[in-house]
Amino acid sequence: MIASLTGTLAAADVDQAVVDVGGVGYLVFASRRTLEGLPSIGEAVRLHVETHVREDHIHLYGFLDEGERRWFRTLMTVQGVGARVALAILSVLAPDELVRAIAAQDKAAVSRADGVGPKLAVRIVTELKDKAGEIALGQVARIGPAAALPGSTGPTADAVSALVNLGYGRTEAFGAIAEAARAGGASASVEALVKAGLKELGA
Repeated sequence: MIASLTGTLAAADVDQAVVDVGGVGYLVFASRRTLEGLPSIGEAVRLHVETHVREDHIHLYGFLDEGERRWFRTLMTVQGVGARVALAILSVLAPDELVRAIAAQDKAAVSRADGVGPKLAVRIVTELKDKAGEIALGQVARIGPAAALPGSTGPTADAVSALVNLGYGRTEAFGAIAEAARAGGASASVEALVKAGLKELGA
């Protein structure tokens, strides 16, 4: 199985690239995020690779960082999410944004990806919320599953709701309150969290 490729970027398209390794061109499917981060044609490139072997084909999926590959695998544990849909999700949400969207149960953010309808979006955020609650990527802090995840009660949940009512998206509200709670501690009041959250959002 191919786990990584190091070679020269020979070509790049809207959903795939070709990496030349010792004169052999490997076709690699990738998210828009990875493709936009590739070097110029003819320059050196290294990709983490996920290899899928089927009876009728062998497909390679490439990622610039291990975090994106990890979420590619995680997304495909959800029924109805195949490789193409997983790449579509990672094209609109970077790993840290995906963590926030799932932890905040932000179905709208996930459904921005091609091929993800409302029902599938609900399934994704529901089935993966425990994993999102345990993963810290970007500026998302782990502040405790009971307090952090929607559907729970407590100051953090109330503070998230307050920011949403002020017009902020659920994902950005969750991210801001998570950071505010990390800085202010578990005993922070709703008022303090909202004030700190607004500061995080630049309001």
